[in-house]
Amino acid sequence: MAPFGAVTGTETVRNYAGGEWTDPTGEESHPVLNPATGETLATTRFSSESDVDETVGEALDAFETWSKQPVEERIQPLFKLKELLEEHQDDMARTLVEEHGKTLGEARGELRRGIENVEVACGIPSMMQSGTLQHAAPDIDESAVRQPQGVYTAITPFNFPGMIPLWFLPYAVATGNAFVLKPSERDPLTSQYLFELIDEAGFPPGVVSLLNGGPDTVNALLEHDDVEGVSFVGSTPIARHVYETAAANGKRVQAQGGAKNHVIVAESADVEFAAEQSVNSALACSGERCLANDVVLVDESVYDEFRAAALEEVESQVLGNGLDDETTIGPLITPEHEESVREMIQTGIDEGADLIHDGRDWEADGDGNFLGPCLFENVEPGMTIVDEEIFGPVLSLATVSDIDEAIETMNQSRFGNAASLFTDSGRDARKFKEDAEAGNLAINAGTAAPMAFFHFGGQKDSFFGDLHAQGEDMIHFYTDKKIAIERWDY
Repeated sequence: MAPFGAVTGTETVRNYAGGEWTDPTGEESHPVLNPATGETLATTRFSSESDVDETVGEALDAFETWSKQPVEERIQPLFKLKELLEEHQDDMARTLVEEHGKTLGEARGELRRGIENVEVACGIPSMMQSGTLQHAAPDIDESAVRQPQGVYTAITPFNFPGMIPLWFLPYAVATGNAFVLKPSERDPLTSQYLFELIDEAGFPPGVVSLLNGGPDTVNALLEHDDVEGVSFVGSTPIARHVYETAAANGKRVQAQGGAKNHVIVAESADVEFAAEQSVNSALACSGERCLANDVVLVDESVYDEFRAAALEEVESQVLGNGLDDETTIGPLITPEHEESVREMIQTGIDEGADLIHDGRDWEADGDGNFLGPCLFENVEPGMTIVDEEIFGPVLSLATVSDIDEAIETMNQSRFGNAASLFTDSGRDARKFKEDAEAGNLAINAGTAAPMAFFHFGGQKDSFFGDLHAQGEDMIHFYTDKKIAIERWDY
């Protein structure tokens, strides 16, 4: 392999299976393009069905030994991986920016969140402990133990190629399972870098594997008899397909879908702060994240003040290459996605929303997929830009009469990923926490991003399954409880 994280022109992305780097044998491929320049960085060749069979088979063989290793030994490679991620964080962040487009600061922050999940998983010796009760019945002791189940896979999206694999991988292997990652074919170089570090960290062959590919590779994993469970993050239609297909094949499934997140700005809010936080939430990562709050419901008494502050914040953004220090909004991932966001903006205009800041003609250096920030007002439920996920730098404003109307309006959405409230009222905050139909809530913060030791929530069409990513939910997802009832004559 090239040095850690090197981008070597027309390099073909490789798989990692059985502790070795291998070339995928499928016939299809996908170019990996720098979204800021249009330059070809590499080629993702897709894995064949035989690649999937071989990788899963090697993972299953590794599981038989790995699952019986003392838990303290299982976490030693994770300690080493954390050390390596810290050491290579800046270089890895640059690789992420080159293939994805987000800013360098956003990439560093993403990797930090991933490292935090490795840190939490290193606590598995305590997290896996279950209960024991002596004298549960006359002369009977009863205990529960958690045991790993086999081979798990995660199918991860393009928008956080450094963080989201680490929502799953550390917990899966720390609990004693084998793990197969299928990253997005659009930006797989960050995963290549990650697995170079994994190779150095000292995991036994087959415990952690990397499979590149497209839809056929995904379906082969969803239907494979030796895959115990599946984690997915992506759009709602694909999340529903993953959930239904994997569940129909008897697997555990957690599938994170799309979002349409709302901000509520109450009469008592710090309006300038709320505007800054709302705009930054909507525009960070070019809007390509499921925690972006892209509809703001503002109390009518403070709307004019909020609108002016939001416009000022939008106009201060800088569009450009994510490697440039002054850039605040990088390019979108592909030309096709840029065009789809532009079409959504036009649909908003056609459906009667007022575009009060038009960033479609903003220019940036380079032949990339650039789109400046757009700000709508006078939006309402039923409009496409209010009801559907855009995944671009677009923010919409509407007025409400009070907190009750705001929550009622927000809850009309079929999505339930995240929501934020800006207020100084404890009553409003309590009502929001109880009544808001979203899995990740923030009060006086623009982005409801849970720390690694809490699960990442999601409701309604934003999540399919029972157990979420991160935190304690991961322990339940990756293990099964066995009960032992013992009677001994004294």
